[in-house]
This record gives sequence, structure tokens and C-alpha cells, in this order.
Amino acid sequence: MKEVRPPKRPLIFYYCVAMLILLLFNFLAMPWMARQQIQEVDYGTFMDMAENQDLGQVEIQEQENQIVFTNKDETAVYSTGMIPDPDLKQMLKDSGAEFSGQVIQQTDPILSFLLTWILPIVIFVALGQYLSRRMMKNMGGPNAMAFGKSNAKVYVKSSEGIKFSDVAGEDEAKDNLKEIVEYLHDPKKYQEIGATMPKGILLVGPPGTGKTMLAKAVAGEANVPFFSISGSDFVEMFVGMGASKVRDLFKQAKEKAPCIVFIDEIDAIGQKRNSGAYGGNDEREQTLNQLLTEMDGFEGNTGVIILAATNRPESLDPALTRPGRFDRRVPVELPDLQGREDILKVHAKKIKVAEDVDWGKVARMASGASGAELANIVNEAALRAVRDGRRFAAQADLEESIEVVIAGYQKKNAILTDQEKKVVAYHEIGHALVAAKQTNSAPVQKITIVPRTSGALGYTMQVEEGNHYLMSQEELENKIATLTGGRAAEELVFHSASTGASNDIEQATKLARAMITRYGMSPDFDMVALETVQNQYLGGDASLACSAETAAEIDRQVVELVKRQHEKANRILSENREKLDELARYLYEKETITGDEFMEILNQ
Repeated sequence: MKEVRPPKRPLIFYYCVAMLILLLFNFLAMPWMARQQIQEVDYGTFMDMAENQDLGQVEIQEQENQIVFTNKDETAVYSTGMIPDPDLKQMLKDSGAEFSGQVIQQTDPILSFLLTWILPIVIFVALGQYLSRRMMKNMGGPNAMAFGKSNAKVYVKSSEGIKFSDVAGEDEAKDNLKEIVEYLHDPKKYQEIGATMPKGILLVGPPGTGKTMLAKAVAGEANVPFFSISGSDFVEMFVGMGASKVRDLFKQAKEKAPCIVFIDEIDAIGQKRNSGAYGGNDEREQTLNQLLTEMDGFEGNTGVIILAATNRPESLDPALTRPGRFDRRVPVELPDLQGREDILKVHAKKIKVAEDVDWGKVARMASGASGAELANIVNEAALRAVRDGRRFAAQADLEESIEVVIAGYQKKNAILTDQEKKVVAYHEIGHALVAAKQTNSAPVQKITIVPRTSGALGYTMQVEEGNHYLMSQEELENKIATLTGGRAAEELVFHSASTGASNDIEQATKLARAMITRYGMSPDFDMVALETVQNQYLGGDASLACSAETAAEIDRQVVELVKRQHEKANRILSENREKLDELARYLYEKETITGDEFMEILNQ
């Protein structure tokens, strides 16, 4: 069970508590202690001391109806009750008593010094010691003095943990990791032929593809100690602490060899070192240098294997990824059609699903989804079934959950005017009709004009029939024409344009630019790369690598290409104007139609 810790309080809280304690002590404890030191005497004793001129200071407290006085040496404090005496003032003058108007000091000077000076110092020193121990504990883990100690979690084989059977869609990665587990279980089989296992294996791929889950599966399958730590855990405030943690981690690993060490998000410490004189991170570079030293220091028979995962392999230092450190790079890519189907079936074991669910169709609709997104789709289907009062998820729940992941939930409060609804209907039918009339376009699966929380007022879903790894120039041009079909339908019917095509314009422009700058599909530039892609697993940001004149020519060709496909879409819709009107009216009435209904009306 995960420990629930109370929220941390700011430092000002503790200082306020200390000041409150001192104030309460001064206002409550000090007067009480002072009262305990006053000796009560009768009025006769007071008169005798006045006659004998043995009075020091005298304070008449009329509100409390008492007289507080000291002896001549001021070594003792007395009090007596007041009695109506008209000669009191004259008697006190004759006795030589002092009427200074000051409050009589009722406590011992030494005790007063201890309470007013020493006690506050002791309280604040104790408070400082407590706060320093707490800060050291937060920085160093459970041990308050654990500077430089590794806080890696150790996993062992568990019957309830994740196994390779729980990971689907990544068969090649599993085969690589199964080989590692087998080597740790039976190293002699490999040593007989002279083979040695890689010292390090780097798992690379987009977010959500299951890199960390594969590492957990290794922990579930292996019968050896498994150390797990994140790259950010090595980053410390003090210089040298990260390197110390690396040394401690590998020291523990060597002691428990054979074992596996898993470093998640290794790019946090493994980024390329800065060659400049300024701008470097000394702590991160020292940590990386120590990691390089530890990995290179292993010998072939130590039995310690390093697993690491990252989304940014291009940012890692070349000294870290060279053979001898990370010998093998295992891509964990987005799953293909069969992989998506297998992943859906694995996650469907956790919920109740109808027997007639077509997992192949669901997998085709979820094209491009990662393992984490597929798990979310299955969970959304179960939640939808509960909302509808059913005890199992059906095919419709899974298909709707895909739409939720792609376009968001339906906006029930969004009410379009009749004109807007008609424009959206023609827009979506324009996409679908252009796609259907082009032989190399994916078939239409669903068309809807129901607004979604993502901001889309409608969308057309196209589903590939099978795996599609390459796209020809003709297919890319057809895709651009399909993207421009919505705006073309608006211009043909309403003779105007709306803001609904903003996303279509963005995608068409991006695809056309990639055809010219990266895919070599321009006759003028031939096979010249004019654009470089960075962070291919994190969105794939592209940057131009050409002169300003070439960039201007690229812009001209992009405009020409998109314009040419836009005219193609206009021509297709003009030739099929009757079907465009008929399908738009049908979608306007139904709001959502399937691909079968669309094709039936189109082929009549």
C-alpha cells in the first residue's frame, strides 16, 4: 500500500509556533512564578517594618486591594491587604520608603535572566536542529545522513507481478529481454560457445509504448535481484552527490550479481556533454562520467546487466551509447494491427466484455494508438458501460471510447444553428466523398456532425484495411485532396469559406511540406534533404536546413501542391454534386452515419 504522507509545512509555521510558546510563557508562566515568590504578611507586620524603617520599595495596588513591598535590602517581596488608614502616606514618608512608580521586580534576577534570554535561545536552537534533520532526511531518503546513497528500489521474482505474457504487441523487444533472463538463469549455455551478453540494453520509443512495463516484466520473470531507479533520482542539489549515488548503486549491484539494473528516463543524466566553456551542468556531467566509468569497469563474468529507457536517444552522449556500454538498442515502436489486437485482448481480461466483440475491427479503428492509449480505450469502454447501466462492455462501447480518445466527449450543451449544422454536414460529406472517389484512399468508417470537447464540430473517420508501412506519392496527394474536400464542399455549395477547415489546412500544409523537403517528391530538388527532424519520438519537430532563397522556393511549391489538390477536390465534388446534396441532407437529419450507409447511398 502506498504511504500517504501529510503535506509539508513551511518554515514560517515552525517559527510562529516558537514565538507563540514564548509569548504564552511570558504572559502566563512568568506571572504565576512571580506570585509563588511573594510572601503574604499581615498589616501589622507592614506597620512594624515601616516604623523600623525597614521598607525598600512600596507599590500600592488599589485595584487588587493590596500593598506589595520589599525589605530594605530588597532581598524579599511581601504583600498585605489594604486597610483604610488616613496616615498611610505620612507613615511611608517617615519610613524612608521609595515611591518610584515602577513595578516591583517580583522574580529572582538570575531566574529572570535564564527565562528571558537563555530559554528563547534554547528553543530556537532546538527548532533549528529539528528543521536541519528534517531537510537532511528529505534530501537523503529514510536515513537522515544518507548523502550519496542510492535510493534504487529492489524487486525480486513475484507471483503477482507483471510477466511477459502480460505484455503484447512488442514481440521483438520481448525476445531480446527473454534472452537476457535466460542468460542470467543459465549462463553456462552461452559461455560454452563463447558468447557474452550485452552489458547494456537501451529501450527507445515513443511515450506509452511499454518500455517501463517491459522492464517490470523482466523483474517478474527473472529470479535475480532487479534494481529500478529513475534518471532524475541521480540529480542532486550538491555537486558530487549524483556521482556518489551511481557508485553506491553499482556497488550494491556487484554485491548481488547476477542482477539487473534498470534506469528509467536515462536522458536526465545521459545528455551530450557541453563542449563549451560556459553553460555546462557540472553536477550532471560528473554523474554521467561516473556512470560511464562504472559501466566500462565491468568484466564479462560479473553478471550485471543494465537496462535503460528513453524517449530521446538522439540526445544521449555518444560515449554512453557506444558498444561496450549499451551494446544493443531495442526499439519499442507503436504496435501494428496484430499488436494492437493482442494488446486490446490483454487489457480486456481485466473487464467484462461481450462475446461478440470484433477485436480486429476495433484494432483497425485505433490505428496509430500506443499501448497506453489502447489501455485507456478499454477502460473508457468499461466506464461507458457502467454509465449506461450494463454489466459488460459491448462493441459500441469500444468504438465510442476510440472516438473519445481521438476527438473527446460529445458536447451535449453545444447547440448549432441550422445554417451551421448544414455547413458542417456538407463539410464532412465533402471529406468522405473525395476519399471514396479516390482509389488509394482509406474507406470511410463513420461520419458525424456531433460536436466534441476537443473543439471539432464533426469529423470523418477513415480506417485502413491492414498494415500500411509505405505511402506512395499518389497516396499522399490523395490524402491532401481529402483534407481539402471539406473546404471545397463549402465553396461549391455556399460560395464562401468558414473557420471549420483550420485543422485540415494545418495537416495538408504539413504533409505537402514533408513531401518536398523530406521525401524527395519535388522534381526541382530531387533527392535532397532540406529539413531535419528532431525528437522523432516526441512529436518530430522539423527545422529547415537550407538557404533563404531555397526556403522561399519550398513555400512556393507547397502552395502550388496544396492548390492543385484543392482544385482536384473541387472537380470531384462538382462531378458528384447530386450525391453530395443527397448525402449531406441524410447526415443533417441523422447527425451520425456509418460507412456502410454512406456507401449504400453513394452506389445507388
